Amino acid sequence: MTSSTRRPATPEPAGQAIGVTVQYVLDTLTTRILSLEYATDERLPSERQMAQDLGVARNTVREALDILEERDMIRRRAGSGSFVTYDPSAASDPHTPVAAETGPLHLQVVRGMFEPEMVRLAIIHMSPRQIDALGETLSKMEAVQTDALQFVRLEEEFHRQIAEGTDNPLLVACYNLVIDTRRQSFRSAMYRRHLTPSRIAAYQRGYNALFNAIAARDIEEASEFMKLTLLEDQKLLMQED
Repeated sequence: MTSSTRRPATPEPAGQAIGVTVQYVLDTLTTRILSLEYATDERLPSERQMAQDLGVARNTVREALDILEERDMIRRRAGSGSFVTYDPSAASDPHTPVAAETGPLHLQVVRGMFEPEMVRLAIIHMSPRQIDALGETLSKMEAVQTDALQFVRLEEEFHRQIAEGTDNPLLVACYNLVIDTRRQSFRSAMYRRHLTPSRIAAYQRGYNALFNAIAARDIEEASEFMKLTLLEDQKLLMQED
C-alpha cells in the first residue's frame, strides 16, 4: 500500500460515458469501500460473487472494477483477485462535488422525498436473501454500544441495502449520493455530540422495529419509521442552530 493521496471521486473524462448498470455497480462498490465495509488491503469478492449479489452480468462488474482501478481504489493481482487500495487516512476529499455543496436542510428535503418511498419499494421487491443480509447488518448495529461513528457507518449500510432492495439501479445511484452527502462533516460532528449510548440504544430499538416491519412486508409501519427517523434528525439539526 502506498502513502499517496487517493481521490476516488474524480469525474470521468468527457465523452467517456458509463452505462446505467455499470454506474450502479460502481456506485455500490464505491460506497462499500468508502464506508470501510471493504477495508484497505482486503480482497474483494470474486467477480462471479459480486455479479450474483448485485444481479448483473460479470462483464458489468468487470467494467466497474476497471474504473475503480483507474481511480486507485483497487488493484488487481494476477491469480489472486482484486484488493482495496483506498486509504481513508490519506484521502483528502472523499465527497462528490454535489455532496460538498449540499447543506443539511437540502439533505433533509431530499431524504423526505426518497426514504418513505424507498422502503415501500424495497418491501415489494426485496428477496429473502436480501432481508437476511439486512438482518446481519442490524445485528452488527445492535452490537455497538458507544462508538457513534461506527453506528453511523452501519446505519448508512442498512439504508443502502434497503435502496438496493428496491431493484431500481437509478434509485440506488441517487441514494448513494444521499449517503455521500450524509457523510459531510456537519453530520459527523453532530453525531459525536448527540449520539450518546442511550440514544444509540433507542435507535437500535427503532431499527429492530423497522427490520421486523420489512420482514413482515408491512409497508405502512416501515414508512412511518422512516418519517420518524427524519424528524429525529431534524430535531438534532435544530439543536445545532
